[in-house]
Amino acid sequence: MVLDEPDLVGFLDTRPVFKGHVLLLPRAHVDTLLELPGPMLAPLLAATQRVAAALGAALGAQGTFVAINNVVSQSVPHLHVHVVPRTQGDGLRGFFWPRTRYADEAEAADYATQIRAAVDPAAEKPV
Repeated sequence: MVLDEPDLVGFLDTRPVFKGHVLLLPRAHVDTLLELPGPMLAPLLAATQRVAAALGAALGAQGTFVAINNVVSQSVPHLHVHVVPRTQGDGLRGFFWPRTRYADEAEAADYATQIRAAVDPAAEKPV
């Protein structure tokens, strides 16, 4: 256990990407980030920030990789944030999956418009 608070806990991952890899989770059962109650967003992000800073102080990490899986690649059906210590030359290259490209700026703009409309239906006008 590395963090023990009334609403949140943090502990070492048993199969860490790198030693010091911490999992942070709300005590109350929540499947994914999409179900996390609004009042828990700030405490979870604040705890993530504190643990990320602690990995630098405690382990000499130069940075962190922070991730949340929602359903796909989520091996445990309970919301958890991965905070992974990073150092230059640690061998982790970008994300864990292949990258792609948009065909052109028009395709990227179309994706942005669709996402913007879903985030805020009142904002359907192009930027």
